[in-house]
Amino acid sequence: MSNQTILLIEDEKALVDVLTYNLKREGFEVLSATDGQDGLRRAQTALPDLVVLDLMLPVIEGLEVCRQLRNGPRTREIPILMLTARSEEVDEIVGFQMGADDYVAKPFKIKALIQRIKALLRRRQSGEPAADSISCHGIDIDRSHHRAMIGDEELKLTPTEFRLLWVFLRQPGRAFSRQELMEACMGDNSLVLERTIDVHVKSLRQKLGDLAELLETVRGIGYRLRD
Repeated sequence: MSNQTILLIEDEKALVDVLTYNLKREGFEVLSATDGQDGLRRAQTALPDLVVLDLMLPVIEGLEVCRQLRNGPRTREIPILMLTARSEEVDEIVGFQMGADDYVAKPFKIKALIQRIKALLRRRQSGEPAADSISCHGIDIDRSHHRAMIGDEELKLTPTEFRLLWVFLRQPGRAFSRQELMEACMGDNSLVLERTIDVHVKSLRQKLGDLAELLETVRGIGYRLRD
């Protein structure tokens, strides 16, 4: 990962300092901007390998920055990890529709964020496009259009169920703890009980119909999608 450049577009100086320190320790070069207009300009001139973009920014808000980056011929392929204090489900949907590749709600764990940054960069290096759609076990899910299909039938999923299915389909065979699923689907700052995930998984299974058995309970841990 050395010599790759990360652009932080974030107006919280303390957070920028912490991220800069930790990213440099991992061998990254780090640029930063504290408002959307400056961040957009730096992205267009420096062409970083990845942008960490806050949603709540002065001058130009994060969603508009994301939209302009995706529409720019020189910046449209840059991975964007959206960072925000908002945890409402609709914000993540809008962020993905605007072209974000990943979404992390504050507060977050630095190590986990860096791992997600590395995963996006590995995907870009391998030539694999930033996935907006996945097909697995006869289930097709399109994140940009917020649509999940089994054959010709569209699944009527809530935003949380949609994100749960996305998480499972991305890594079939992996056992996720309830806490991991809570953080991935609701934000790690959400004040919810672990059994809430059980309710969402039960509902998702019902909507999967004949494919419900693909979602396996891992005793003492949580859930996984059958590999």
